[in-house]
Amino acid sequence: MTGALAFDDGSQAVRVRVPAKINLHLGVGDRRADGYHDLTTVYQGISLYDEVTVIAGQQPGVRVEVFGDDAEAVPLGTDNLAVKAVLALGEEFGVAPAVTVRIAKRIPIAGGLAGGSADAAAALVACSRLWGMPFTDRLVKVAAGLGSDVPFCLSGGTALGTGHGERVEEVTANGRYHWVVATADGQLSTPAVYAEVDRLRESGIGSYSSAVTELLEALRTGRAEELAPQLRNDMTEAAMSLRPQLREILTAGADDGALAALLSGSGPTTLFLARDVHHATALAGRLRMRRLAREVHCVHAPAFVSVGLSPAQPG
Repeated sequence: MTGALAFDDGSQAVRVRVPAKINLHLGVGDRRADGYHDLTTVYQGISLYDEVTVIAGQQPGVRVEVFGDDAEAVPLGTDNLAVKAVLALGEEFGVAPAVTVRIAKRIPIAGGLAGGSADAAAALVACSRLWGMPFTDRLVKVAAGLGSDVPFCLSGGTALGTGHGERVEEVTANGRYHWVVATADGQLSTPAVYAEVDRLRESGIGSYSSAVTELLEALRTGRAEELAPQLRNDMTEAAMSLRPQLREILTAGADDGALAALLSGSGPTTLFLARDVHHATALAGRLRMRRLAREVHCVHAPAFVSVGLSPAQPG
């Protein structure tokens, strides 16, 4: 139980602050016979966080409380990925969970920023601390079984993902990068975007972008100007086919001076790379004036998971 906060009633809790993820590169292979796609991706955590607190209790089971942005849209039962994470970790290590998972949401839901995966990873980190488990390959294996993005979300930072994205290798990213994140009303189903990728490929539109060497070299320079031309997302045309207004905001960001305009994951969140924090602030202001996005955030990267000993507050 080392590292958990003890309350007067004897309960214990661990709070984990977990960043959203973006894909600096998202290369999507053709659909395989098993229905999956090979991925080559470069993940990066950004400073837009959820906070997940796991509180040990006496009653068996996993209870969920969700607060914050779009909390009403987050499932509270076994459809919640954080609940699945707790149950899967308990099964792997032979522990019967008796916890409350409190999620303070700020990462947009179904926006291509891995909010659900981030919460699942945070729950794994918190429970492993509560239950006195070391951070081992078994924990990573549980994470990979929950979803392609979950292993990266265990730590954040910057990493190369292969396989379905679940095989993660840390990479060097020097400097700090400044992004403007524009969230949209509504959601895009990731399976639907993959299906549209497949449909477009059958028509000869799009191909697998698997090369990341030049992007990794750009990250080592620490210069946004070097990184910008290397950014790539093979899902962009498919997402714009399903949500044509995405083209308008991506074009607007480029016209407003972004170094690069990029779809986040399967969308519909869009990303705009800035030279520095001042450029990001100005760019965000121009995008807000256009009223094309629900919310516009200025963030920096890379961002990392942090573990604390005080629970997130409702709100």
